[in-house]
Amino acid sequence: MKKVLVTGGTVFVSRYIAEYYVRKSYDVYVLNRNTRAQSEGVTLIEADRKNLGDVLRDHHFDVVFDVTAYNANDVDALLDGLGSFDDYILISSSAVYPESCVQPFDEHTPVGENKIWGKYGVGKIEAEHTLQARVPGAYILRPPYVYGPMNNVYREAFVFDCAMQERKFYIPRDGELKLQFFHIKDLCRFMDVLLEKHPEKKIFNVGNEETITVKEWVQTCYQIVGKPLELVPVHQDIEQRNYFCFYDYEYYLDVGAQKQLMSTTEQLEAGLREAFAWYLGHSDAVNKKPLIRYIDTHLAIE
Repeated sequence: MKKVLVTGGTVFVSRYIAEYYVRKSYDVYVLNRNTRAQSEGVTLIEADRKNLGDVLRDHHFDVVFDVTAYNANDVDALLDGLGSFDDYILISSSAVYPESCVQPFDEHTPVGENKIWGKYGVGKIEAEHTLQARVPGAYILRPPYVYGPMNNVYREAFVFDCAMQERKFYIPRDGELKLQFFHIKDLCRFMDVLLEKHPEKKIFNVGNEETITVKEWVQTCYQIVGKPLELVPVHQDIEQRNYFCFYDYEYYLDVGAQKQLMSTTEQLEAGLREAFAWYLGHSDAVNKKPLIRYIDTHLAIE
């Protein structure tokens, strides 16, 4: 039985990872401050990763899944507090690529500040560099938008809400902005591949090979809910995030290296169906933003 550590373990990506490996009969430890409910089957190590003391010192982990490192200090603090481990996988982000670089971004694209993502992307770059310097054998994953069950970010859930309320959907311009997604289960599946094959390559873009327009994405969500869709294009010069759940930013990752190791990914419609089924029973777990209120106040015309 492999013993693994998941940083976090109570929200979306880290929670799904913890429960995924519990289902695989791993000995799963989660590191968090115990401010939220814990998943069944995990062993809690209650601590702040920034102030670990000796709580990890006597443990050996076969794998460390680091989901909650947002800057170099986070990585340093965890590595300083760990006892010993074999493998280390850091969940980074596609936000490390500057928006000005040629697309699709591949793993050789120079990293740097992205004006859309700002400090978040810069912090992830620092986390990557620190980890590479201290643990050269660690793996680093750079996903686009992650979706699926347990997603607490108000993205697909926003569209589901609009559909369930049979609302018109206010969409940016012509709806041709393209997005790239990755199902949370595929993230776990790819980590399985890394742990099995241990490729020499250490940094991977991960995601669906294909992109989808926001119009197609919204249409798919409405179809899943089973409600008719009426799109209302928004051409006003207003901040898109006031009424829509993504930035006005289109980018595309080259995931060819991932595909060589894992040839298939979850079909987006099937993944969104899973997300909707989960949301029906867990709507209170999503951090809802006042997008509908903004639409009703500033955009809706009766």
